Amino acid sequence: MQGDPPVTSGSDGATGTSPRAVPFSPPDIREEDIRAVVDVLRSGWITSGPVGRTFEGELAAATGADGALLVSSATTALETALRLLGVGPGDEVVTTAYTYSASAAVIAHVGADIRLVDTAPGGFAPRVEDVLAAVTPRTKAVVTVDLGGVLFDHEALAAALAGRPDFTPAGPVQEALGRVAVVADAAHSLGAVLRGGRSGSLADLTAFSFHAVKNVTTGEGGALLWRAPDGVPADDLRARARLLTMHGQTKDALAKTRLGSWEYDIAELGHKCNLPDVLAALGLSQFRRYEELLERRHAVVARYDRRLDGTGITSLVHTGPDFRSSAHLYLALLPSSDVAARNAVIEGMATDGIAANVHYKPLPLLSAYRTLGFDPQDVPNAMDVYGRVVSLPLHTLLTDDDVDRVAASLVRHAAGPAPAA
Repeated sequence: MQGDPPVTSGSDGATGTSPRAVPFSPPDIREEDIRAVVDVLRSGWITSGPVGRTFEGELAAATGADGALLVSSATTALETALRLLGVGPGDEVVTTAYTYSASAAVIAHVGADIRLVDTAPGGFAPRVEDVLAAVTPRTKAVVTVDLGGVLFDHEALAAALAGRPDFTPAGPVQEALGRVAVVADAAHSLGAVLRGGRSGSLADLTAFSFHAVKNVTTGEGGALLWRAPDGVPADDLRARARLLTMHGQTKDALAKTRLGSWEYDIAELGHKCNLPDVLAALGLSQFRRYEELLERRHAVVARYDRRLDGTGITSLVHTGPDFRSSAHLYLALLPSSDVAARNAVIEGMATDGIAANVHYKPLPLLSAYRTLGFDPQDVPNAMDVYGRVVSLPLHTLLTDDDVDRVAASLVRHAAGPAPAA
């Protein structure tokens, strides 16, 4: 019967047992990761300390950033970036309507006004010119989004923002920068490359996520990376970022444990959002094999592309002559935009034991943003993509048979019910 799940190598062909479920994005935890965490637990020092500092150094070196700071989430990293710039009440920050809430919520958290930009027709990101059209004399930053792991052209945007006569800086860091800042929500894009530059070094400030479903995970966590503007030492940015994420305390817990070194000050009223070593150890272990993980993710993307070729289902493009994504999400696009029909496809795939998803609801569809006055009618391109998108499982635990099964299930359910006999 058409509704029966196919028998694959993951099933009992002799008995006809249903194949194993295909989860959306489970963590790839290996024995070396477990050993790394256990080593920290046995060390006697489990909060922020030497393991995290090592991870920060390796992140900065691998990406080409001037520095990195581990924090509790990418959301924290984005908010800290805006606070480093001095963004606050009376300011505006531009971001895309097609993203997760964190990209925009942090703007409200610092007291600034959110300006949303629609995506390009048929695309997942705005065009640079549309972002520029939303910039006003009150704009202090643009939060760009690397959706699915494909890099936004942060450098092209920064170049276009330079030299605007109506720009006024929000604080000393931005004054040194001399223009509206580009802050990358790179929660999806660790390891992505554009024109030879790596995610983490292409925007002025970059936020990575190490949430449980990300390519590299610490369970929960993130990192803030930066390029220091001329005249602002990278170490000064690091010190200021640490203050903002450690209660404004001038000495961290590790430094205070040194004999006779208890004295400290609270220089400002900061937040508490550091990442402990017990979590950093997991991320560092995974990061050290990240190239292997990236290769497998891209192999899965390529296999999906081959299986969906010619079906009328398209997808977010992950490679090109001058770019390569981090292959974080496989965003398949159905031929027509119909939310109910798209949801029926996802429900049908679930009957095959396959977990599919949607990334994302455009922000004006969400209650909190409707309350702020945003209207879905103002972002028709984002709404069109939303009604077509199905996020397929993409992770390093997928087998080739899993990928084939997922693709076949998508095509079958996207075709609709079989005609009556």
